[in-house]
Amino acid sequence: MASSFSSLFLKTRWNAISVTRPSYYTAAKRFLATTISNDPDDTHQDFKPTNKLQDSFHSLKDVVELDVKDNPVMIYMKGVPDQPRCGFSSLAVRVLKEYNVPISARNILEDAELKNAVKAFSTWPTFPQIFINGEFIGGSDIILNMHQTGELKEKLKHITNKANSE
Repeated sequence: MASSFSSLFLKTRWNAISVTRPSYYTAAKRFLATTISNDPDDTHQDFKPTNKLQDSFHSLKDVVELDVKDNPVMIYMKGVPDQPRCGFSSLAVRVLKEYNVPISARNILEDAELKNAVKAFSTWPTFPQIFINGEFIGGSDIILNMHQTGELKEKLKHITNKANSE
């Protein structure tokens, strides 16, 4: 009788623990659960994507047009000339630096909308994208080829002369 009483007591006790454990587990699961909303308005302001040009009067297309027009050598790249974040961007910058020309650049990794605007402007899908005297030249492979054939030296001659005279 004692053994049957103790086994009955343990079974009852174990069943009581088993019954209460899921309720705690369920409550904790509900409390600790993370839900991801697909609604961008439901995101905290700190985590929303930002557009740095949102408050400006210029559209991204205007920004690209002004960049290309105002800068004799303009490169849209991954990273910046002093710290390229891509081998192709690094190659393009190294080739351009051989000519001692002032290089203006924008980091396309900082703004996906800018990246898309540059692609639309040039109708070229890859980066870096290099513009010289307002003309779209191409990427790092084209710049390297032009450097090897001497075409790049001819194209940058006027820019190099201006930079050296200042």
